[in-house]
Amino acid sequence: MSIAERDHPPAELLEQIKATTRELEALRQALDAWYERYDGTPKRDALFTSVSGAEVEPLYTPLDRPGVAPEEAAFYNRQVGLPGEFPFTRGPYTTMYRTRLWTKRQFAGFGTAEETNLRYKFLLERGQTGLSVAFDFPTLMGYDSDHPRSLGEVGKCGVAISSLDDMETLFDGIPLNEVSVSMTINGPAIILFAFYVVAAEKQGVSPDRIRGTVQNDILKEYQAQHAWVYPPEPALRLIIDMFQWCAEHAPKYNPISISGYHIREAGATAAQELAYTLRNGFEYVERGIARGLDVDDFAPRLSFFWDIHNDFFEEVAKLRAGRRIWAKRMREVYGATNPESWRLRTHSQTAGVTLTAQQPENNIVRVAYQALAAVLGGTQSLHTNSMDETLALPTEKAVQIALRTQQILAFETGVPNTIDPLAGSYYVEALTDRLEEEAEEIFTQVERLGGVVPGIEMGYFQREIARSAQRQQQEVESSDRVIVGVNGFTVEGEELEIPLLRVTEQTEDRQRARMAAMRRRRDEADVSRTLEALRTAARDGNNVLPPLLDAVRAYATLYEIRHAMEEIFGAYREPVFF
Repeated sequence: MSIAERDHPPAELLEQIKATTRELEALRQALDAWYERYDGTPKRDALFTSVSGAEVEPLYTPLDRPGVAPEEAAFYNRQVGLPGEFPFTRGPYTTMYRTRLWTKRQFAGFGTAEETNLRYKFLLERGQTGLSVAFDFPTLMGYDSDHPRSLGEVGKCGVAISSLDDMETLFDGIPLNEVSVSMTINGPAIILFAFYVVAAEKQGVSPDRIRGTVQNDILKEYQAQHAWVYPPEPALRLIIDMFQWCAEHAPKYNPISISGYHIREAGATAAQELAYTLRNGFEYVERGIARGLDVDDFAPRLSFFWDIHNDFFEEVAKLRAGRRIWAKRMREVYGATNPESWRLRTHSQTAGVTLTAQQPENNIVRVAYQALAAVLGGTQSLHTNSMDETLALPTEKAVQIALRTQQILAFETGVPNTIDPLAGSYYVEALTDRLEEEAEEIFTQVERLGGVVPGIEMGYFQREIARSAQRQQQEVESSDRVIVGVNGFTVEGEELEIPLLRVTEQTEDRQRARMAAMRRRRDEADVSRTLEALRTAARDGNNVLPPLLDAVRAYATLYEIRHAMEEIFGAYREPVFF
């Protein structure tokens, strides 16, 4: 720069200097306001220092580096922002893990309610902070353990829950006003939720004191997992019935966990998982609004569930992009005014589809890196898979290793000491932007089809997921993508030598005997009366939860309740798409 230019800089340079000053000043002011809120929040009892003793700040921004370009400051202010502030790219809460670590959950359930109750107590004693219920296949499909279609499947892939009697036993000695419980159930979700509400009631815990989540995401069942009962429209009606009832009676409970996990497990890409899941979420919002509900009365209790796959940075970026997309749409499209409606809160689970039967100990390493990605992405809750889950239900030792993985991450790595530490990474920010753009393109495609339900009915989601799954499988089979221990780094003559949990046929016998005893104790006239009231509510378009809860209190079974509503709603049969 010449002396004349220095003393009289050109207008373009002056404007650039002013722009830099404005952007940096805006960031300084926003950061000062953020620290005021941060300092007013209690912090957890921890050393916020490195192993070397260096102080770790709660948050780092472009102001922590000299010579920030105006473009960088402008990008940060517009796209990245601050934790707990719109658009929540850096996290849904101001203090994140500096105040509270993520909830550590282990997905657990096998055999009978008594056996699973013992596993829950084992996990709680070892530091787990929330429970996640895995149901067996008959329960997932709405069948009682003594139904003919349940033969040979009772308790095999989860716990058998056929009535209130089972749910009471499942949580015996576990205070439901203190422990947050997540239940992975979809087609008959409203029935299992009613079992849970009444089981809590039997403990003296009113609905307004229960905390937890029921998955209850039927759209992704039609798209990917196939555990449905009723056709889409009545199934969506039942979900909105739950939104309405929970908003009034159970305000701390999440009546849905909108799930990308099963979409990804079926073979979707990260962008497809992100877009399909969020678009499903918007569909539920639209249905709630159409019912006449105020969006801010139910949206704050919507939660999400993500699959954390092997591509480390892509998974971090996916969670960051998801928060940003949700916040923008909820505020700008659906008119939500409560910031709680803008916050995308999420549970994450390491990817079951990445676990291998070959060299199963390698799964411990995979799970650890996936868990790290979930935490760096800002998850609120996390399940870590056990190394043996691709072979059988996990043993106590395998579950303990999976839980210890989270505890090492929380207390030894220093990762939770600062918020969103990957923010500002050229790669992570570019990935976050790319995933947001790809999701928006997919939203446009879905809208051209007329929305989610028409897309399901014409097989759009199913075909797109299948194409993606086929491509990924071909990459593995051709060894273009290496899976350690499967198509690379194998050992000749290697044998599996880890203990496995076996669920025997005696489990089914015991469960059937329990059901027979329960049926003898209950009042059959009371069961018939409450089921008829449930049919009437379903037929007349009234909220089904009040009569459903009465049927549960009468010890009507899962299948009896399912069948009563099926008589009104019909059963879903998937068209042939392939």
